[in-house]
Amino acid sequence: MFEEMVKKPASWLSGDGTSAGIVISSRVRHARNISNFPFPPVADQAHKEKILSLFKAALAKNSHFKKGNLLISPEVTDLDRTFLVERHLISPEFLQGKSFQGVFINKDETLSVMINEEDHLRIQALQGGLKLDECYQLSSQAEEELGKILKFDYDSEFGFLTSCPTNVGTGMRASILIHLPGLVLTREVDGVISKMTKSSIAVRGFYGEGSDVLGNLFQISNQNTLGKSELEILESISKVVAQVVEAEEKARETLFKDAKDQIEDKIWRAYGILKHARMLSSTEVMNLLSALRLGVGCGTINQVSLNQINEILVLSQPAHLQKYFNRQMDANERDATRAELVRLKLNGKGKSNASH
Repeated sequence: MFEEMVKKPASWLSGDGTSAGIVISSRVRHARNISNFPFPPVADQAHKEKILSLFKAALAKNSHFKKGNLLISPEVTDLDRTFLVERHLISPEFLQGKSFQGVFINKDETLSVMINEEDHLRIQALQGGLKLDECYQLSSQAEEELGKILKFDYDSEFGFLTSCPTNVGTGMRASILIHLPGLVLTREVDGVISKMTKSSIAVRGFYGEGSDVLGNLFQISNQNTLGKSELEILESISKVVAQVVEAEEKARETLFKDAKDQIEDKIWRAYGILKHARMLSSTEVMNLLSALRLGVGCGTINQVSLNQINEILVLSQPAHLQKYFNRQMDANERDATRAELVRLKLNGKGKSNASH
C-alpha cells in the first residue's frame, strides 16, 4: 500500500479548485462515538478492541468503503506512521505505539477514518483547493452510512457527544490549508489572525494543532461546534476564508507595487537554489517553495506548476523521502537526497538510478 501511495501524489495536491494559488486544500471532519462505550482516553483495551471490531464489521457491510485499506496500529511502523502524518491522513499523535487503533484510507485518499483516536471515529474528507462543500458531502455521506450500522452517542440537548467538549454538538470541523506569504511579508498576518480568533476561528500550523507554521502555510478551522448547524459552520468558515483570500491578494498587489524588484529577486533566487542546491533541510525547502508558490500565483514564473510545487512539498518531508528512495537515511543523507529529489522534480524527471 505505502509503495503505491508514494508513487502517486495525494489527490489534495492537485493544485486545482477555486483560489488554488492561495488555498492548498480543504478538509471536513466528523467526530463520532459509539453508544454505551467509554471514550478512548478512558477506555480499556477490551473496549477499544470491541470498537475496532465493530468498525471492521461496518466496513464489510458497506459498499461505500469497499475500495480502500484498513491499517491496524501494531502493523504500522514509526516510519509508516510519520508518512501518514505527512500525507495529512492522521493526526501527529495517532498510531503511536497504542494497540487497537486503526485508520481506513480510500483509494484516492479523499476519505479516511481514524479509529480510537480522541474519539471512537474521526471521519475525514480531504480535497485540493477550496472545496469545502465537496468535502462536506463526502464526509457526511460516510458518516451517514456508518450511522446506519453503528449507533452514535447523541444527546437531544447537546447533540453528538465527544471526548473533548469543544467538539460537542455537530462534532464537525471544517478547515483549509492556506498559503499567506503576502500577509506575512507585509506584516499584516498577526492582525488578520487576531481578527479570526475573535470570530471563533482557530489558526494552526502545517500539521494542525500544536504544530509550527512552515512555509507561510496556515490551517484555518472553526473552533465551536455547539449551537450552530453544520451548514452554518460551513457558511461561516467559507466567509472567513473569502475575506482572508481577499486580504492576501491585496497584500500581494501591495508587495509587487512597492517592492517589485525585491520580491521578484526573492522568487528567482528561491528557484535557483532549489534547482541547484546539493543540501536542503525540510524547513529550508518549505520556505523556498513558499517563495516559488508566490511567484507562480502572481505569474512571475511559469517554469513550474502548482502541482509540481505541491508534490515536492510532500515528497521532500523526511518519511516520504525515505519511502520514495526505499531506504532509511540519517539527517545528512536526507538533506542531500532531498536536494537531489527537488532537482529531479524541477527538471521533470523521476528517481535517479544512483539513489537506489
